[in-house]
Parts: sequence; C-alpha cells; structure tokens
Amino acid sequence: MCAVKDVFSGRIVGYSIDSPMLSRLAVQALHNAVARRGDVAGCIVHSDRGSQFRSRKFVHALNRHGLVGSMGKVGAAGDNAAMESFFALLQNNVLDRRSWATREELRIAIVTWTERTYHRRRRQVRLGRLTPIEYETMMKPAVTLAA
Repeated sequence: MCAVKDVFSGRIVGYSIDSPMLSRLAVQALHNAVARRGDVAGCIVHSDRGSQFRSRKFVHALNRHGLVGSMGKVGAAGDNAAMESFFALLQNNVLDRRSWATREELRIAIVTWTERTYHRRRRQVRLGRLTPIEYETMMKPAVTLAA
C-alpha cells in the first residue's frame, strides 16, 4: 500500500494497493489524492527516500499537479512520522489480526478499516478528539473564509 496523508486533518486522501511497491503505485496514490482534493498546486508532498518517490514518473506527476516534493534525510525516522504512525496502526489493527486467504480479501479489509475506522471512528488528540472527517467538516467553513 502507498498512501498520501493530509497532515492538516490526518485523513488519508489517496492510496493505492498492489504488489510490488513500484513507481506506478506511488503515482496512482498521488493521482487519487489529487482527485479527492482538487486544486492542490503549491502543496508539499513529503516522502521517504524510496525509489518509487524518486522515479521520473512520480516527479513528473508532482510537477503536472503543481506539487512540491520533499524528502526526509537518510536515517531520520521523524521526517516521516505521520505515515509511519498510520502504517503502524494499520499493521496492528488489520494485518496482524488474522491470516488472509487472498490479496483481494486483505485489500477490502485495508480499505474498510481506512475509510470506516481511521477516518470516521478513530479520534485524534491533536484534532481536539475529533475524527479526520469531523475535523475537516468543522474546519471547512474556516478554510473557505481564509481563502
């Protein structure tokens, strides 16, 4: 799974699931995020130093949408803490819960957990004990007024 997280609300705004982890997986996750968010020009996309995020395809996709790429330093785990936290929760709440008979079964479990539990049920302290969806809903009028 490759995912794009909006650090403002903590919502996973784009993701793609496939095997193996190639540049097309990262590009698809980015396209999904852009489709969900609309005008994203000027936004910063932070990633680790994986080859899929340094690929020509990914850099081209960033440029096409007017996004700014940012990569963490080698060996600096804190640079990507927001995504590491999400993937740790995914590991604990989905992947380690049971064995999966098929990849499709696992894909459905990941999507269901992300969309139903992570976005709509999991309250986050940094969001004032709101879920990402609640926070975005509450903040949308303020963001619209600020623009």
